[in-house]
Amino acid sequence: MSQVLGVKFNDFGQIYYFSSGPFVVCEGHSVIVKTEQGMGLGKVFVVQQDLPEDVSEESLKTIYRLAGDEDLESEAENRDLSRVAHRFCKDCIDRQKLDMKLVDVEVFFDRSKMIFYFTAPGRIDFRELVKELVKEYRTRIELRQIGVRHETQMLGAIGNCGQICCCRRFMRKFMPVTIRMAKEQNLFLNPTKISGICGRLLCCLSFEQDNYEDFHRKCPKIGKRYNTVHGSVRVTRSNFFRNALTVLPEEGEEIEISLDEWPDILRQQAPARGGRGDSAEQEPEENSRSSRTNMGNKAKVVPGRDNQSSRGKATAQSVPENRSVDVSAEEGAGTDSVSPVEKSGPADKADVTASADQKTGAAVKDGDAQKKGGRPGPAREAKGAKTRRPTRRRRKRKPSGSRKN
Repeated sequence: MSQVLGVKFNDFGQIYYFSSGPFVVCEGHSVIVKTEQGMGLGKVFVVQQDLPEDVSEESLKTIYRLAGDEDLESEAENRDLSRVAHRFCKDCIDRQKLDMKLVDVEVFFDRSKMIFYFTAPGRIDFRELVKELVKEYRTRIELRQIGVRHETQMLGAIGNCGQICCCRRFMRKFMPVTIRMAKEQNLFLNPTKISGICGRLLCCLSFEQDNYEDFHRKCPKIGKRYNTVHGSVRVTRSNFFRNALTVLPEEGEEIEISLDEWPDILRQQAPARGGRGDSAEQEPEENSRSSRTNMGNKAKVVPGRDNQSSRGKATAQSVPENRSVDVSAEEGAGTDSVSPVEKSGPADKADVTASADQKTGAAVKDGDAQKKGGRPGPAREAKGAKTRRPTRRRRKRKPSGSRKN
């Protein structure tokens, strides 16, 4: 039964998975595999039965064969050749005065290709350097520019913690690290404290970032006030390692509370809020009802007065032919009154009707005079209206026949 093998081509390189096929392989054995770059010799670091999640069965290749003694001798010669090529390339760089730093040299197992890794602040014109290397080793030459993190991974170093750098020991892929991670972890933003040997932010800042995000998601906001069983308190700080909060009440000293107990400590005010909300809702309803009642009463009183006054004015201007109304009685009282025609007997109806017709005729004449621009009649002057005087005075024309002697 075939097994899944995790193979490395160098100590700091990435793990590539192959199938053992018909061969029996254990950890630490050297195997020959076929890659896109050609034949390569690698060392087995992992032996397992299950396929990793990020690897498909179609991409899984079978090893070519197990490495023998001759293959191990060729690998040792290649390592010696890489050291010699490193010194030769460095001399060429100094002679040509190129602004680049050579890091490492990799020689393929069948010597079909040599890769020179270097770092540089910008782009470098190394065409003359490639010509010298090709002339010296008679093989394919590749110059590959890398970053400072990969440089530290290849060379190795001791970190601030006193151990070998994580990128050299176990890291195979670099995760993005930002200054926001250092702020969320309450670290001092001192470049010498949060930077590694490579000069970049520490890779270990990303290891616990998920745990810090979960912790801050559960924590209340720092500096905000909350109502608890201890009264009104303000959250001053949080402690990730102790999973606790520190709050400061209005009177007294600081209190440390566990984050798991924080929801129970918060004062439950939901019923009280609901009670205040119901009373607040009832009060506006009562106020709206009383306001609607008052408005209705006003609407009943005010239009009545307007109708009575307008009714009196309309009666003073025009009266129907079939109805007789006493104008003076209506205007003085301001309320509906019974006409004296209705109160008087049948003998007095004719006199009252005649006087009403005379008043009506006078009001009509006054209206006609106002339309023509003339002077209003005595009915309008009695109400206190201002009189209008004619703007022009007509000159009396002398008779044409009269002359002075």
